[in-house]
Amino acid sequence: MMNRNRLSILLLSLACPALARSEQVDLPAPVLEWSFYVLLIFGLIVGLGIFFRRGRNNGAEAALDQLMEERERAIHAVEPGTTVTECVSIMNALNIGAMLVMEGDELRGIFTERDAMTRVLGGGLDPSVTRVGDVMTPDPVCVGPELSLSEARALITHRRIRHLPVVKDGRVLGMVSSGDLTHWLVQDEPASVRELVEKSGDR
Repeated sequence: MMNRNRLSILLLSLACPALARSEQVDLPAPVLEWSFYVLLIFGLIVGLGIFFRRGRNNGAEAALDQLMEERERAIHAVEPGTTVTECVSIMNALNIGAMLVMEGDELRGIFTERDAMTRVLGGGLDPSVTRVGDVMTPDPVCVGPELSLSEARALITHRRIRHLPVVKDGRVLGMVSSGDLTHWLVQDEPASVRELVEKSGDR
C-alpha cells in the first residue's frame, strides 16, 4: 500500500503540475503530513458539493406539489361578474400577472395581462363595465400536482402560455407561472444568472 508521504506527493503533483515535472520532490515530513490532510479535506468538500448539486439538479424532476409547498398556497380568484378594472387592481396589488376566474369551487377560466391587452384594450372595451367572464381565457390548460417542474416548463413553452392552474380531483390547488418555474430551476446557477432572472420581472 502506498504510504502517506508518497500519496501526499502524488496529490500535490496533481494540484501543482510543476511538482509533477520535477525529478525529485524533497519536502519536510510535517509539510507532507499536513498537505495530506488538507488535500483530503478539500477532496471531501468537493465531493459533497458535487453530490448535493446533483441532488438539487434533480429538483427539475420534482413535482409541482413540492414547489407549491415552498410558496404561499393562497388561491387568487375572482368571480366572472367582476369588472376588468377591479380585477386588474387586485392583480396589481398582489403583483401577479394572472387571476383565476371561479364560481364557487369551479374553475371557469383565467384572466391574464395578455387578455387585458388584446381583448379589452385591443377590442376597445370599457374595462370599468366589462366583466372578466366575458374576456377571460375559458378552459385553461390545467395540470396535476404530480407533474414535474421540467415537464411543466416544457408545456408552458410548447403551448406559449405563462400560467398553469394546478388541479387535483376537480379541486383547484393554486397556480404556477413561468417565472416560478424559472426561479426554482436556476437556484443552483451562479449568482449573476439568478440576478438576471430576478430582474426579468417575469410574473
